[in-house]
Amino acid sequence: MDVRDLLAELGELAATAGGEIVGEGIQKLDSLSPATFIGKGKAEEFASFCKRNDVDTVIFDDELSPAQSRNLEKMFNCKILDRTALILDIFAQRARTREGKLQIELAQLQHLLPRLTRFWGHLSRQSGGIGMRGGEGESQLEADRRKVQERIDRISRDLDLVRRRRETQRVGRQRSLWPLASIVGYTNAGKSTLLNALTGADVLAKDILFATLDPTTRRLKLPTNQNVLLTDTVGFIRKLPHGLVEAFKATLEEVVQADLLLHVVDISHPQAEEQIVAVNTVLAEIGAEEKSTIMVLNKMDRAGVSGMKARLKEKFPLAVEVSAKTGEGIQHLLAEIGTQLRPKREFLELRIPHARAEVIARLHKVGQVVERRYNGKTATFKARIPPHHRDEFAPFIAKTE
Repeated sequence: MDVRDLLAELGELAATAGGEIVGEGIQKLDSLSPATFIGKGKAEEFASFCKRNDVDTVIFDDELSPAQSRNLEKMFNCKILDRTALILDIFAQRARTREGKLQIELAQLQHLLPRLTRFWGHLSRQSGGIGMRGGEGESQLEADRRKVQERIDRISRDLDLVRRRRETQRVGRQRSLWPLASIVGYTNAGKSTLLNALTGADVLAKDILFATLDPTTRRLKLPTNQNVLLTDTVGFIRKLPHGLVEAFKATLEEVVQADLLLHVVDISHPQAEEQIVAVNTVLAEIGAEEKSTIMVLNKMDRAGVSGMKARLKEKFPLAVEVSAKTGEGIQHLLAEIGTQLRPKREFLELRIPHARAEVIARLHKVGQVVERRYNGKTATFKARIPPHHRDEFAPFIAKTE
């Protein structure tokens, strides 16, 4: 992405957080200023602009150090946010479940902890007295750091319980031997719309960044009669804060444990290729970069996508083209998912008496019947069956391949 594209994305993030953009600025530097990030002259120029236009918030596209934030706030006389703080604010607005709220609070507190000086640097030390042995006592800054750290420890323990509960749920799902597929992709690539199109779910799907944060898992029945658990995950973004990745580990474990990833790409976005790289960077960070993956080129219904489609099809010749909004290509995607997960089924030849109609009905329900012949008193079927159903049909197995 070039600088203008980066600023455009930052503007989208700011708008998503509820801000109104009144200006932007760029500075090229050989090295960043330790005190103010940008040069002193440029900082004064921006500060003057903010004063003239009653700006109450300035957002930087990179992460600022606590000292840089503090110095810039003094110069600009308004709130200073960096990219990480902005993304955390958006996540805090979007979180709906208790787990999501805990994850966001943990990331926010971890981001806040080294920055507490700016809030309490003006306060004197507490006075000594009854219950305050050892002199003047701890400073307000030290007390607040301790409180924040205690809250971080408490949330971390709560999230460990969430992680264990998710593991228990995952073990329960694995008993059915249903494979797990996870939808991943850049934020606003159409992941939730795709989940809805594939499974009939009713997950919120809006044309905004980070519309959904909390993972949703639904059963997907493939044309092959195979059941798959499909999970929609939080959207990724360029320079996703590491603390946020850490906080969302319980959620992102669904991606790590998946048998198959559906990497959804907004083919109508001019920076689609850079977005793919950003998603792959996060996948590598959580240890999921080697997963079997289907590239899903979404939003094929949009105008002017032919050039990007050609470039991405050259890079990813097996990519599936879809429009989650209109349903175009969904059947092709279902077939590809079935092909990718097919090794989890056993190919059997079964001979079932016509009188056992309930067994024949059961076979059609849980298996994929490839061939059928009706001769005499028995019907012969060639079918692919999930391994955990083998014992159910064992009395009728003629031969295996």
